[in-house]
Amino acid sequence: MTLLLLGASGLVGSHALALALADDAISEVIAPTRKPLPAASKLVNPVCPRLDDFVSMLASYRPQAVICALGTTLAKAGSKEAFRHVDHELPIALAKAAHAVGAETFGLVSAVGASADSWFFYTRTKGVVERDIQAIGFRSLTICRPTLIGGERSETRSAEGAAMALTRLLTPILPKRLRINPASSIAAALLDAVVAARPGLRWIASDEMN
Repeated sequence: MTLLLLGASGLVGSHALALALADDAISEVIAPTRKPLPAASKLVNPVCPRLDDFVSMLASYRPQAVICALGTTLAKAGSKEAFRHVDHELPIALAKAAHAVGAETFGLVSAVGASADSWFFYTRTKGVVERDIQAIGFRSLTICRPTLIGGERSETRSAEGAAMALTRLLTPILPKRLRINPASSIAAALLDAVVAARPGLRWIASDEMN
């Protein structure tokens, strides 16, 4: 299987990349990034300063499956428009391009509480992405809905860090669905899903990724 991995330099994406490169079911991993990744067997790493540019290039790679772990924060993006571009417009454009050249399997990192009708901008954006991905028509679609994502990030997210600390403190009394989801567990769930490629739509809840 040829896998397109979006967001390979991020927290979940980097775990998914390592797992995919070690998986015999994956013959090639196409991982477009803004900066070069370390070279590895089976890795094809198109370097695009703007990932938007990869949309027109995607036809030459013809992936069979896609994992999308693209995402940012409102603080890092700088505006709602910039956040929406990374978390909605870019994933949808790349998903449509991949589907158009034959990809039938898609795995998406969303978020707990995602709903197109949410009053909150973040969960509403995630819900709209879920809705629009479903409309594309992938034969097999898996959507993971983690809570807070645990792992070592390359950048500091102060608000998220405070939430992590509080969640860890409360872990013994929190229900499983509200506990931190390790990035490695999310990545493993996504990879297992696209390799299995079961027909239809499946959501993976936070308590399945602890």
